[in-house]
Amino acid sequence: MATKKVVKTPEKPKKAKVEKAETKGQYFYAVGKRKTAIAQVRIYPNGKGKDFSINDKSLEVYLPVERLAETAKSPIVATGNDGKFDVSVHVSGGGVSAQSEAVRLGIARALVKFDEALRKNLRDLGFMTRDSRKVERKKPGLKKARKSPQWAKR
Repeated sequence: MATKKVVKTPEKPKKAKVEKAETKGQYFYAVGKRKTAIAQVRIYPNGKGKDFSINDKSLEVYLPVERLAETAKSPIVATGNDGKFDVSVHVSGGGVSAQSEAVRLGIARALVKFDEALRKNLRDLGFMTRDSRKVERKKPGLKKARKSPQWAKR
């Protein structure tokens, strides 16, 4: 009678789980768009204003340029709610500038869902308007969207 040998394969080391600092509780959700960037924003009104995460990274890490970080959080600062909300954002597409402006629109829309009285102030500052400009497509026979090949008479 033949006996089978059982060979145990060494177990792969398990990856350490990264704990997300996610705020629990009620939140207000909105979507902001700019060019091809889409930002899904959640604001937590019971937060302390210290947790501002974009794609599970802090604001300073994800948007290291100060101008872009200021653009992203400008609706909260403009309405005087700085330090009252924790913000969690998932953003994709576009470049960093378009992403920061998409985050700005998403935060402004979420603030309006939180308090309808903020709408006029945000509208006057231009935070509620979606910038609909997009890259123009390239046309056949042209080098770029509008640039044509050099014309020669002969």
